[in-house]
Amino acid sequence: MLRETRHEKLLSILGEEGVLPIGEIASRLGISEATARRDITELGRAGRLTRVYGGAVAAPSPDEERPFSEVAVDDLAEKQAVAHRAAELVADGDVVLLDIGTTTLQLAKQLRGRPVTIVTSNLAVYDELRDDPRVTLILLGGQVRANYRSVVGFLTESNIRQLHVGRLFLGASGVLPDGSVLDSTHVEVPVKRAMLEATREVVLLVTTGKFPGETGLARICGPRQIDTLITNTRSDPATLDVFREADVEVLTV
Repeated sequence: MLRETRHEKLLSILGEEGVLPIGEIASRLGISEATARRDITELGRAGRLTRVYGGAVAAPSPDEERPFSEVAVDDLAEKQAVAHRAAELVADGDVVLLDIGTTTLQLAKQLRGRPVTIVTSNLAVYDELRDDPRVTLILLGGQVRANYRSVVGFLTESNIRQLHVGRLFLGASGVLPDGSVLDSTHVEVPVKRAMLEATREVVLLVTTGKFPGETGLARICGPRQIDTLITNTRSDPATLDVFREADVEVLTV
């Protein structure tokens, strides 16, 4: 089977069934697991699927994803409260990495007028701060996802690997009861994982609605890769205890 034909068949299977493990992909396509891994890597770099633990999941089409402008007004007061607390962790002169998402946009609003350096793949953050003379703003390169106001792909990941910053403010679409941090925008997951590797401290920003992780198929990380969790006071207490047991500082607002 030609590589291009194999890739299209793989994407078709994932589109119908969601997540599949490597072994199942190899079996369905009649190829070795090593070839299946190479195919997944190539398609992941092209933004057509996302590799998850032990397998792969198809990337959603833009039509299936709510526009950033709609998501931005969901639970706005809760996002603003989380962002305000997060801004208190940032000192003048700090270099911080801001993930995609609407809560990190609220954090950017809190950081206006501050002498800080902000590195981001979030185009909404760029728009918010591009005219601020006090903020040093570094926008990562890559493929533009217009619907969700971000940049993704191997160029973005390569940019991030050149960096080592003090603190990452990480977003997510859901948090499972075991503390697994999830995302539903699958093409963003490799970028998020690269960000985790490029920072000394990780601060997870999630509102109450992100518990108990009902949205998101791809696992970004577990609780032990998080240093601080900022969320609202009504967030699931049992899940917060899981983070505390993993030595995560939990801040509620």
